[in-house]
Amino acid sequence: MQITRVETFLAPPRWMFVRVETDTGLVGWGEPVVEGRAEPVRAAVEVLAEYLLGRDPSRIEDHWQVMTKGGFYRGGPVLSSAVAGLDQALWDIKGKEYGVPVHQLLGGPVRERVRAYSWIGGDEPAEIRDALTAQIEAGFTAVKMNGCGPMTPVATRAEIRDCLRRAETAREVLGDERDFGLDFHGRVSPANARRLLPLLAEHAPMFVEEPVLPDYPHSLPDLVNASNIPLALGERLFTRQEFLAPLQAGVAILQPDISHAGGISELRRIAALAETYGAQLAPHCPLGPISLAASLQVAFTTPNFLIQEQSIGIHYNQDAELLDYVIDPAPFRFQGGSLARTDRPGLGITVDEPAVRAADKKGHTWRNPVWRHADGSFAEW
Repeated sequence: MQITRVETFLAPPRWMFVRVETDTGLVGWGEPVVEGRAEPVRAAVEVLAEYLLGRDPSRIEDHWQVMTKGGFYRGGPVLSSAVAGLDQALWDIKGKEYGVPVHQLLGGPVRERVRAYSWIGGDEPAEIRDALTAQIEAGFTAVKMNGCGPMTPVATRAEIRDCLRRAETAREVLGDERDFGLDFHGRVSPANARRLLPLLAEHAPMFVEEPVLPDYPHSLPDLVNASNIPLALGERLFTRQEFLAPLQAGVAILQPDISHAGGISELRRIAALAETYGAQLAPHCPLGPISLAASLQVAFTTPNFLIQEQSIGIHYNQDAELLDYVIDPAPFRFQGGSLARTDRPGLGITVDEPAVRAADKKGHTWRNPVWRHADGSFAEW
């Protein structure tokens, strides 16, 4: 079997898909994208396709090694995301070739269902209560929300209280039987994080995500010791080597993204590394159906998996929804806030190829907002 064609498709609202075709007719799908930078990733996929064309798709690990290390300059979000989508597609082909889901190729399942959470916003505190109630009524047992809007480097008392009110409202509505994650989104300076974490502890969030920007890994030991709240991070880290320092600092939950961090192959290795530190895996995934399907395959076979992010109904989905690009939505049907394991081959979904090709004709140019502080200086989004 040989790879004969590699195609990419820009799919609204902000996704990109890759289709890898073989001379036997088997096709694999992946989702390589950096949100807001889809075009450079598309170009990187095209460069990597030069190597893949004519080669045996079953040699996944060898291809991963060449794609990540075959160039003198390595790493970064664009290359890692291009590799990630192609890696997903190769695993999809292998599963279809043998007629089994990818999780069987990874050693078999360790669970029958995967707990997931929904995102409810949080930029506007007044909307939190209604959004929380809606997710409870939908059957979810966990949600995630932003902990703050733009925050000044040394926060005012009002900014601190605003963050605390979000957490207080979440705990009040959810009660003690449900969970919420609080995402600082890199908006909080190390000084503000040290102030906030002890104050948030009484509301017992499941985790605080990205307590500081990945630029400040040296601040993590102090933040881990600042309170008993589990700290989570990883959506802007791309290799297992980058996750080592946070684990050594005591970060409790890793959140690599299967469409950024080298795909299924590397996500499995990151999970194994986390397990040696007693840390849990909660993959980042505010993306499309292929990314979620690939994440689930890893979740089903990972002992130290905690919870899965998913983007159905997320505010980014303005022009299309996750289910618009699959033939059968059954693999993404939630029961009690969880997704059940299926035995469908490959990644477990059937991509609606005509819908994807039609979407690509429309395309997208999604960019994240640019925020500014009151004085006009740049603010982290």
